[in-house]
Order: sequence, then structure tokens, then C-alpha cells
Amino acid sequence: MYPRNVIVVGAGPVGCIAALLLADRGIPVTVLERHPLPHPLPRAVHLDDEVTRILQRIGVGDAFLAGSRPACGLRLLDARHRVMAEFRRQPEVPDSGFPGANMFHQPELEALLFHRVDRHPLIDLRRGVEVRALDGVHDPLSGPPVHVHTRAVAGEAAQTFTGGLVLGCDGANSTVRQLLGVHVQDLGFTERWLVVDVRAAAPLNSWAGVEQVCDPARAATFMQVTGDRYRWEFQLRDGEDETDLIAQLGSLLQPWSGRPDLAGLEVTRKAVYTFRAGLATHFQIGRAFLLGDAAHLTPPFIGQGLAAGLRDADNVAWKIAYVLTGRATPDLLATYQTERRPHAAAMIRKAKLFGWAMTGGQNAAAVRRFLLGVAVRSARVRDAVASTATPRLRGGALRQTSALSRPPRALRVGALIPNPPLCLISGEQVRLDDLLDGAPAMVTARRPEPRLVDVCRRRDITLVRVTDGTDAEPNGGWVDVRLASGRTTGLHALVDDPSLTVLVRPDRYIAAVGTRSQPPHLTWTTTDRRS
Repeated sequence: MYPRNVIVVGAGPVGCIAALLLADRGIPVTVLERHPLPHPLPRAVHLDDEVTRILQRIGVGDAFLAGSRPACGLRLLDARHRVMAEFRRQPEVPDSGFPGANMFHQPELEALLFHRVDRHPLIDLRRGVEVRALDGVHDPLSGPPVHVHTRAVAGEAAQTFTGGLVLGCDGANSTVRQLLGVHVQDLGFTERWLVVDVRAAAPLNSWAGVEQVCDPARAATFMQVTGDRYRWEFQLRDGEDETDLIAQLGSLLQPWSGRPDLAGLEVTRKAVYTFRAGLATHFQIGRAFLLGDAAHLTPPFIGQGLAAGLRDADNVAWKIAYVLTGRATPDLLATYQTERRPHAAAMIRKAKLFGWAMTGGQNAAAVRRFLLGVAVRSARVRDAVASTATPRLRGGALRQTSALSRPPRALRVGALIPNPPLCLISGEQVRLDDLLDGAPAMVTARRPEPRLVDVCRRRDITLVRVTDGTDAEPNGGWVDVRLASGRTTGLHALVDDPSLTVLVRPDRYIAAVGTRSQPPHLTWTTTDRRS
């Protein structure tokens, strides 16, 4: 019915993960990348537990975790590097199933992604190809394919690629965004920072989390990344020449290295970045979508820049796959912008607020002293600062059930379903994400009614019952699981109220919560799969 393939522009982590999520659902993908080789230097260094679930789903989660390092929180230092406050994360793995904050070396993550991309039979990666023009993006999905006109970066050879949809994952200076005529709204944040990456011959004096120097004269950030890799970020004053700052790099690093020179330190990168806050006016124009930095720019203070792009990819990929395979109508695609743009805007606002509070001048310092006083007295505030949880989705492919005005907090519509360890009838232990394997699900703690079993069978929805194991029915039309003992999880809310049923989308967001008398309705149109 529709052209089945998708063209992804940009082979960074966002583009590769979008391609893998689509290809794993049977959608052929062509990835166009202007650079002939992968970028060799690190950029992003942090991913949270929520997006680690995405990496697990595309088959690189275990390898990513093996090469990453959990970070234990945030420490605020004064100008003399004395600790003003410490916001620790609990050492226990949260209900998402992965460490709350993961430090990593981006080239190593990209190597994992390229290994999968290069071997996937439905992905065709073309390097050294520059997009020049787009045709057909405004036509309906049922119309002729979109034409993406390119030329070789190393020559003048031209080639045109065709596909049903185009994903612009080509960064802050996105060519796709420019060709679509989409503007970026300036959200009022521009700062220049010197970023320094180092490999140290001997371990440095560092904390296991992130250190933020709250010095109005020169704010700075320091963190161990992984192994012998470390990163510093130093704020530049207005009009300051970065060459002067680079010339005194040894003394800048001395509080951590213990010496005024760079002996024993290999500087692998030093670059000045302008941190900005920006939001594209549209995330979708017709059959073209913007993802990652092409759609939003987030200051780095909460480590959510790359994570936001991976959320984009996860949100749009299953919707595209459902539409292109006829399991949903094209109007589902419009919910990408409805869901992701407000969420990205909320994270940008949070990053701006944290950045101002931690690195601002004298006005921010007064606010900082007040907030630190509150934090010292309130465990709730300390936990909130250390938390990596992001806001719930609002609107879009979600549905509130009128019969249930206020579901339990862990099962709110628009939140990610918990991902606890579960015990199958066989005794095997798996996490919920692995059990569902990218499929939509209904989850309840009661014996499912025949009509619920029938709906799930006809709509290719995995039906899961949380049980104590005494009344398991291997052939009942659902999967029986037990919650692992000794752990508290949000799924206990189902056990506490067996009348509840939760509808989970393929991207693991809760789409609807219903009751026995009013089951959750699908938030997307699907085709019955009658046996």
C-alpha cells in the first residue's frame, strides 16, 4: 500500500539507532552519511537508564554496559573546591532495570552500532554522500516515493534515492531541516565552554560522580568518563580568547592532577563549544521527520542531549513500522511531534535552570545558597536533584480512562512501564522488556477475561499476567510471570489492585490504564490477526 523503505540522513548514534529499530521491524532502510569515516573523538559521555533500555532492545545493551561506568551522582564545589552539597544516587538498580546514569566513550558506542548496522540485511549504509535536495515530502504517503538527491562529497557524482519517508538525523546544522524550511526557535541560552578530554597515565583524584565547580568567576565541570578517560569543561567569559585559556591548561587541571603542567596527561581533544538551547518549530513536515540535534539543542548540564535524540528515534520508529505495514493509519505519525516536542522543550527548560543555578554569576549564587539550604534539610529534594527520571508524555497516542481518575504513580499514562526481573513458569528469570521483545502488551494481575484474551490475540498484543505461580495456566492465552522476590517494583500496584489492566506500547510507554469493567482501548489503529 505504501513505499516500505525509509531513508535516514545521518549515521550518528541517533540515525543508526533509528535505522536498527526500523530494520528490526522489517523495514528496509538506506542511511546516507556525508563523512567517509566515523567521527574518532568523543562528544556525548552520559546516557541514562531510560535510554539504555533502547540500547538493550537493539541488541547492544550488554556490550554498552560492559564498557560504561555507573555514575553515583552530583557534587557541587565552591571556588576553592570545597564540597557544598552532594546529591548521591542510590547504588541499587532502579525499576528501569539499568543504572540510573552511565558514563561512556562515544566512539566505543558507535563501534557497537556500526557492527550491527553493517551486518543487518535490511540496512544499506552509504558514506561520503551529501544530500542536496528533497522532492515529494509534501505528497501523501500513498503517493509517489520521496526523492532524495545527493552528490558524492569527494566528487560530483550525483545519485537519487527513493523512499516512503525521510528521517533527518544530521545534527545541529541539519541539511534536511534547511531543505524543509524549518526554523529553530532560540530559547535564550548561549554560552561558550572549553571542553578538554584527557587520558591519564595514573588515576586522578576524582569522585565517582560529576563535580560541578560553582565559581562565579569561572564555572567548571569535571568527571571521570571510563577507565583512564576524563573530561573537563570550563566556562569562557564574554569576549575571552580561548587560546589564552588553552595556554594555561596545566594550571586549570591542577586541582585534580596535583601538578601545574600536563605531565602524565594525554590531551585527546580540546575544543570550544557554544552551548545553546533551541527547538525546531516543527519536528515533522509531510513525510520528513527531524530527530536529535536537528530537532532540539539542549545545554549539557543534565546530560540529556544525546538521550533526547534516542528517545526521538524510539518514538517514531515503531509508529513508522506500524503505518508502513498497514497496522496503523497514517495519522499515527503526527503523534511524533505531539509527544516529542513538548517533552524535548521540558528537558531544555530543566537543563537551562540547572545550568543557571550551578554556573550562573552572583544572582545565581544567592539562589544556589538558598536551594542548598533546602536540600540539606530535605531528602526528597536531594533525591529529586539526583534523579534521572524524565517527564511523562502528554497527548498523542495515549488515552486516559474515565473510569480510573488516578492510577498508581508507577502506572500513569505517558510513563515508561517498569522493567523489573520476572520469573517465568519454567523458572527462567527475564526482564519485562526482554519478555515483550518490542511487542505491545496488556499487563494485569487477574485471570484475564475471554474478551481480553480475544482482543490481544486478534491485535498481536502480548498478554501478561502477574501471578504468585500457584494457578499458572501454560496454555491460557497469556504469559504467566512472577515478580522476583525481595524487590519492590511499580508492577506491585497491579498485584495490589488486580482489577487494573495496563496497555503498553511497543516503545514501552504506558498508553492506557483500564479496569475490569472498562478495559484500556488501543491508542492506534491495528489490523486484526485472526487465526
